[in-house]
Amino acid sequence: MIILGIDPGFAIVGYGVIEYKAGRFRTLGYGAVTTPAHIEMPKRLQMIYDELTAIMAKYRPDDVAIEELFFHSNHTTAIAVAEARGIILLTAQQAGVRIFEYTPLQVKQAVVGYGRAEKKQVIAMTNQLLSLEKGPKLDDTADALAIAVCHAHTGASRLREFYNVK
Repeated sequence: MIILGIDPGFAIVGYGVIEYKAGRFRTLGYGAVTTPAHIEMPKRLQMIYDELTAIMAKYRPDDVAIEELFFHSNHTTAIAVAEARGIILLTAQQAGVRIFEYTPLQVKQAVVGYGRAEKKQVIAMTNQLLSLEKGPKLDDTADALAIAVCHAHTGASRLREFYNVK
C-alpha cells in the first residue's frame, strides 16, 4: 500500500510518501509545498492544488492520510489552513484516492505509543521506523511522514470499520 501523508497548511504543506507492505516501511519521497506570503490566497491555493496534483500523479497513492485541524487561539490562521485543507481534500478526491483523517493525539499514539509524546519523540521514532539517517529539515515534512506511519499502523482497522468487515 502506498500512503501519502499530509500536514496541511497554507504557507507550508508537508508531505511524505511511504510504502507499507508486509509490515515493512519504504520511504518513497517527502518534501513540502511552499507558497510565498506576498501572494494572494487564491493563487496560493492554486499552487497547493497544482503541486499536490503532480505529487499524486507521480506516486499514485492508495490512501491519503491528513491531519485534522487543531487550533487554540489564532482564528485567522485557522481559517486560512482550513481553506488549504479543503483544497488538499479536493485534490485527493479528484484523484480517486481514499482519504483518512487523524488527530495529532492519534498520530502520537500510533507512532510513539503515547498520545502526549513530544514532537522530538515523534520525529525520532518516525525516522527510526522509516530507516532515515537524517530526517527531513522541516517539521511539517516530518509530521507528514508521521501521519503516513500512523495510517499504516491504524489504517487496516479503520478500513474494517469502513467496509463493515468483522
